[in-house]
Amino acid sequence: MANKIIAIVGSYRKGGIIERAVEAILQAAAEKGAETETIRLMDHPLEFCLNCRKCTQQEGPQRGACVHRDGMGDILDRIEASHGIVLASPVNFFGVTAVMQRFIERLVGYAFWPWGKPGPALRVKDRGLRAVLVTSSAMPAALGRVFTRSLSSLKRAAQTLGAKRLRTLFVGTAALHERQELTQAILEKARKLGHELAR
Repeated sequence: MANKIIAIVGSYRKGGIIERAVEAILQAAAEKGAETETIRLMDHPLEFCLNCRKCTQQEGPQRGACVHRDGMGDILDRIEASHGIVLASPVNFFGVTAVMQRFIERLVGYAFWPWGKPGPALRVKDRGLRAVLVTSSAMPAALGRVFTRSLSSLKRAAQTLGAKRLRTLFVGTAALHERQELTQAILEKARKLGHELAR
């Protein structure tokens, strides 16, 4: 049975740097026999988390049910049925984009946090998921890793989803041109990450 790899893309730009980097990762995974799928969050409008915590009250390993009836449940079902995930967002104002942040906040149902308890606990810490985190920034990658929050937000999201083995792809100096090409080094790293995901 082929490994299933799903990419959650929080970019506003179709065909931009983030989408092309994700495409390179998934193409490499497909070459190794993986079944791949991309979900562009811009195409799947999600409601804001209300912070009502109804999804956090029921104990057990299953994620809590959200009060919203939108497409989030279907997206999470697809993630849970996969072997690997790619979480991708460019840096926007030092963090992830608003659409990715909205997705991340809706992951709270993966925590058990009844009223009276001071903090949440993850329901499942390891689903056996592999994860690749992809981001891009106008800063050089070395500076972007230090001065932006994008990777740390994506890492926390992956861990909340139960991913343990994390790899990252940071595309630096990504805002020099309106349609900027990916360097050969980035494409090669993307292919390597795709091969790892498909194992």
